[in-house]
Amino acid sequence: MDVTLHLAQDPEADELLGRSPLAALVGMLLDQQVPMEWAFKGPSTIARRMGAEDLDAHDIAAHDPEAFAALLSEKPAVHRYPGSMAGRIQQLCRYLVDTYDGDAEAVWRGVDNGRELLKRLQDLPGFGKQKAQIFLALLGKQLGVRPEGWREAAGAYGDSGSFRSVADITGPESLTKVRAHKQEMKAAAKAAKAAKAADE
Repeated sequence: MDVTLHLAQDPEADELLGRSPLAALVGMLLDQQVPMEWAFKGPSTIARRMGAEDLDAHDIAAHDPEAFAALLSEKPAVHRYPGSMAGRIQQLCRYLVDTYDGDAEAVWRGVDNGRELLKRLQDLPGFGKQKAQIFLALLGKQLGVRPEGWREAAGAYGDSGSFRSVADITGPESLTKVRAHKQEMKAAAKAAKAAKAADE
């Protein structure tokens, strides 16, 4: 894995995401309730604070939980909820250590089809179906991981030419389009909720 991603909109953070399977997974895990760039900058910040060039699942899994939470809480914090996200990252890393000997890339290396890959991603702690589908689309669209049926398994996120998620961001222009799509989805959900409330 060695590509240039543009998710953090920060050269150093994006470079790490493009070469480190674990950094990409941790960024995806952090991508909730904070701006996307903040989430995907997290892995680089964590690595730097641990005095490392990359994230290591064994090191993170074995880290003292309180110390790891403190590391994420330092200003600027890695996430809006650094304490709970520190726990989730350690849980993810423990799972990777127990299931894949700490090798994050083994989650998708050599997988035969999209369905199996989606199942493996959904088995990761903190990855629900939507997060797993978005990450699967990112693997297929930008990281060259394309087992048979990957687009179908990724659902709408696998659509070619769409601007739905981080899987479609390749620079500032596509970031703007994805933002606009998310705003539309939020507005539609809000309107549907209001309509439902009016009917009751």
